[in-house]
Amino acid sequence: MGDFAEDAYLQLMALVSRVARAVEATVEVERTYLLSLGSQQGNSHVHRHISPPPPGIPYHEQQFHALMAENGVLPWTPEQAGALAERLRTVLGKL
Repeated sequence: MGDFAEDAYLQLMALVSRVARAVEATVEVERTYLLSLGSQQGNSHVHRHISPPPPGIPYHEQQFHALMAENGVLPWTPEQAGALAERLRTVLGKL
């Protein structure tokens, strides 16, 4: 984060907040986790994970557990993912 000027960082976080709110308005979620993962040892970059576990996921299976592929992934087709992306774009346009 050290390469960001404060303005740029605040703009990034405002966008992350908008996308997280769009996700919450589009799909049912238990809660929404925002994570920043990465390392200076690899490809130095910034990205955020918006992790919205579905309703009913026990607390001990949320957070990092929900991000680990070995615990399962959503079996979506490209068409289902595209439909979700379209719904998210629609909601983002209204925020």
